[in-house]
Order: sequence, then C-alpha cells, then structure tokens
Amino acid sequence: MSIDTTRASDMATIEQSAAAAGRGHLQRRVLMTLGPILAALVLAGCILLAVGVNPLAYYGFVVERGLLSPTGIQQTLTRMAPLLFIAAGLIVAFRAGMWNLGGDGQFLLGAVIAAASAPVLVQVLPAWLALACAFLMATAVAVSWSLVPALLRAYQGVNEIITTLMMTFLGTSFANVLVKLAFLDPATTVPQTRTLPVEDRLPRLFDTTITSGLLFGLVAIVAVHLVMTRTAFGLKLRVVGANPKAAIHVGLGVPGLTVAVFAISAGLAGLGGAIDVIGVQGNVRADWNPGYAMAVIPAVFLARMNGFAAIGFVFLLSVLSIGGESAARRLGVPHHFTLVLVAIVLIMLALAEYIDHRFTRARRA
Repeated sequence: MSIDTTRASDMATIEQSAAAAGRGHLQRRVLMTLGPILAALVLAGCILLAVGVNPLAYYGFVVERGLLSPTGIQQTLTRMAPLLFIAAGLIVAFRAGMWNLGGDGQFLLGAVIAAASAPVLVQVLPAWLALACAFLMATAVAVSWSLVPALLRAYQGVNEIITTLMMTFLGTSFANVLVKLAFLDPATTVPQTRTLPVEDRLPRLFDTTITSGLLFGLVAIVAVHLVMTRTAFGLKLRVVGANPKAAIHVGLGVPGLTVAVFAISAGLAGLGGAIDVIGVQGNVRADWNPGYAMAVIPAVFLARMNGFAAIGFVFLLSVLSIGGESAARRLGVPHHFTLVLVAIVLIMLALAEYIDHRFTRARRA
C-alpha cells in the first residue's frame, strides 16, 4: 500500500512539474510575442514625437478607423484576404527552411494576369468559370516565376535569399511593362488593365463590402497549417528544412521537395494577387505595388509559423494598414510610416529572439 502511495505521489509530482513547465513555456511565448509589439509601438511613438506628431493621436486614429468604425472594420477584413494567402505561402516556405522573399513579384504578376484575363473570359464563359480560370492562370504564372530560384537552390545550392529578391525586382518591373504595353486598356488615359465589371467580381459577404475572398484566404491558411502539421507531406517538408542531410539519408527527394515548396509558396502569393484584383480592385494600374509580402513576414514570424496564430497577426497588420492610411491623412504623417512600424516590429522580434537564445544557452550551461 505504501509503494502504491509513493508511486501515486511521484506521478502527481511529475504531472505538476510538467504543468508548471507548460505554463512557463506559454508565458515565455506570450512575452516573446507581445513584447516586441509593445516595444515597437513605444519606439515608433518616439519617432512620431521627434517629428512633432502626437503618438497617442496617431494610434487613436489607427484604432478608430481600422477597428471601431463600421466602414473601417469592413475594409480591414477585406484587406486581410490577399494577406492571408501570402502568409500561407510564407508558412510553407519558412517551415521548410527556405526563404521565399519573392512574394511581391509573384503577387503582382498574379494580379496582372488575373486583371488581364478575367474581363476577357467573362465575355465568353460563365462568371464563376471565368474567375476560376483567371485564378488558375495567375497561380501558374506565379509558380513559373519561382522556378529559377527553386531550381538553383535545389540543384546548385544557390542561396534563395539573393535569387528571390532579384526575381522580385524583375517581377515588379515586368508586371509594369505588361500593364503599360501588352495589357493596356486603350479606353483610358491612365495606364491600366481593362476593368472587370463590379457585378462579375467576387460576391460580397452578408450585404457588406467585405469580399468573399476573405473566406478563401481563411480556408487556405488553415489548410496549409493542417498539411504542414498533420500530414506525411508536411513532415517531409519540415525534415528537409530542419536537416537536409538527414532528409537525404532517409531517402527523401530533397530537390523535388525544394521545387514543390517554392511552387506552393509562390502559387499562394500569386493567388493572393488574383483575389485582391478580382475581389476588390477590378484592374491593375501601372506602378502599383502595395508591398504586402514584405509586410506579412513579421506577422508570420510573430505567429511562430502557426497558421491559426497568423490569422490574428494578419488582422492586426490589416488594422495598422487601414488605420494608418487614415491617420496619415489626418496628421500629415507619411503614408509609408506603417511600413516603418512593421520594420521596427521585425527588428524588435529579432532582438527578442537573440536575447531569448542567449538566456536559454546560459541557463543550460
């Protein structure tokens, strides 16, 4: 009886220790996530003070326009649609240990192809089929644009950070060339593609201005999360990212998986561009480049590449984006200050990760 009592006591102690360790891990993760955001807000507020702008007024306008007003929250949720596709693509790449920094070029090329094809296709096909074909064409073009860095990484070991950044520059330039030359709408004086009629665009949700692309984006990021965490294919990609030599040793086709990662990541980015154009914009103007892909990277890292957490951080980014545009107009702050804030968040995140890594090593030593 005493032996059973001792065993029960030991098991209870082990369970309590495990629970305490779990709580400690959760608290550390929360601190590592919220800490960089709060530090970035404080630092950005100091920058606003230095240029003569009240940071509380700026953040107040951001929250009011991006979150509290009925029109603003609808615009925020609509803005989330393309960002969710980009975030899903980045999660695939980052979990596989690869850096697809060519998202903006892939996004723009997908947007331009969708903007050019959809107005033509709706004239000869049913609307739903025309939009589906436009989505497929946009995805295919974005995937093809990722093949050069994918093949160089897979078969030559070339660093994809350099090649994807170069392809982003080429992709944005090529997209502008297509808008101004091949897909130019001759009926307008402003260089842009033909405009897709409003009635042929993606339907709205619940009699609001929120595009149904938001639902597609949510499905995409949840599906990516489940594939990467619950399937054998996702496990293979994570093994390739964690230890390519071990992946080769166990017989995984690393070059093929590398190409697949880039294709999936780029395809989702291109699909995000198509969703944005067909759901909201209706056309693409020359020199249009919202820079969504680079802005989404901090959100994905703050979410620790978790799809469900990424939804929350993409929502936060959308609030900052929509609210920041309004605050910029009211307070005379440059429109791109939101990108400055996102960059500061990324820097704070990197510093927090470095400090946490040093602290963990010191504690183990």
